[in-house]
Amino acid sequence: MRGEVLHYDESQGFGFITGADGNRYTFRREDLRGQAILANGAAVEFLPAHGQARDVFLLAVAQTAAPAAGAKAAPAGNETAGAAPQARHFGRSSEPAEPTDLWGYFWRAVTQNYFNFGGRARRKEYWSYCLFWVVSLLIIGGIGIFTDAQMGNFDTDVSAAVTVGLCGTFLLATFLPGLGMTVRRLHDIGLSGWLCLVILLPTIGSLAILVFALIPTQARENRWGPVPAGVRV
Repeated sequence: MRGEVLHYDESQGFGFITGADGNRYTFRREDLRGQAILANGAAVEFLPAHGQARDVFLLAVAQTAAPAAGAKAAPAGNETAGAAPQARHFGRSSEPAEPTDLWGYFWRAVTQNYFNFGGRARRKEYWSYCLFWVVSLLIIGGIGIFTDAQMGNFDTDVSAAVTVGLCGTFLLATFLPGLGMTVRRLHDIGLSGWLCLVILLPTIGSLAILVFALIPTQARENRWGPVPAGVRV
């Protein structure tokens, strides 16, 4: 199968490939054929095996190192004749890159991953979401309290109607993203997402989810996908 190098860490000897089928595959230094140095965006061929890429072969090397028999020599002074072909994009080449800041994880969770209950979420992604969820709730609650105070609702039977309405809307709007984030965090440590139901148990359930969220990423591919990007293994 053909694909494109999404990321390769030479020091760690570990990387990712986006295949022509749109899936992402992991590979290690020992999976490389030859001693080629892989750059991001390089076109490669490989053998897919359960989410891993085997026998990774750099196409650019293959095309420039052995020209076809009988091919005419390039004219002198033609600088573009021997240029290596540009890397082609396969599959989900437009897949967004890993967020570079904590806010990016939260924003991706409430937009692109709103209904996403598959795959894996590293600890940094989970706790970034929790951080900005709490900050957002405090800001919305503060706006509600200020509005109620200006309208004089605290002195009437209406009480904190605006505050309750705003906070309630926010909680409902972020219920599915938060649930999906918890499920993907459980997947990341090799557990079934159905374990998130333990949160229904008073006190014990919340503590169990907290413990699960603190467990490091499983440093290998599991049934829910490869190791999340950015995790050192």
